[in-house]
Amino acid sequence: MAEMELIPVPTRILTEKDDIIDAIDHYTKGKVGPDDLICSAESVVAITQGRYVRPEDLHITRVAQFCCRFIPDYGSLASPHGMQSLMDVEGKWRVAFALFAGFFAKLVGKSGMFYKWGGKETAMIDDVTGTMPPFDKCIVYGPADADKVCAQIAERTGAFGAMIADVNDLKRSRVVGITKAVDGDIARMLLIDNPFGNASQKTPICIIKNYRQYQESKK
Repeated sequence: MAEMELIPVPTRILTEKDDIIDAIDHYTKGKVGPDDLICSAESVVAITQGRYVRPEDLHITRVAQFCCRFIPDYGSLASPHGMQSLMDVEGKWRVAFALFAGFFAKLVGKSGMFYKWGGKETAMIDDVTGTMPPFDKCIVYGPADADKVCAQIAERTGAFGAMIADVNDLKRSRVVGITKAVDGDIARMLLIDNPFGNASQKTPICIIKNYRQYQESKK
């Protein structure tokens, strides 16, 4: 069996003027085979879709200022700007209800309900400093049509599959979008050490070489 290998792919800074499919095809050209999996950080996909907002453009409500106090300091929703950006897309009272209902659900042993009840952006927003410069000064939402984007990446590049992932340095790895042939649980665990470099490294793309054989060996 060919050896599985993770290869970070350097790029220039990608912006809303870029097409993510074109960019990934360009930067992975000649590096991808039919057994490989192409992974992209979710923030760079969202940025190319224009799904971000500058904190200074937000109107911070008292509800957002109050609710953000109940989020752990390391969370993207712990700032008034982060919380307000969520409320602007998911609804102020929906988020407030989900936060406090989720707290009581946790008391009876049900964790993570805030992220379920608060809407899909609850777990996807990256607050300032959460992504690559110059967008580290922006709040970035999750990407739109993530599964569709993955299908287009795989088709364009000829890879076995594609995945958009939300990975951080706290050993958290979550699938945001994925092609049908890829086992999300296997693939996300391969990214647990966060091979993406969204800061000065500028490596928001990662190729998992020989992924298909690796996946087959695990089943």
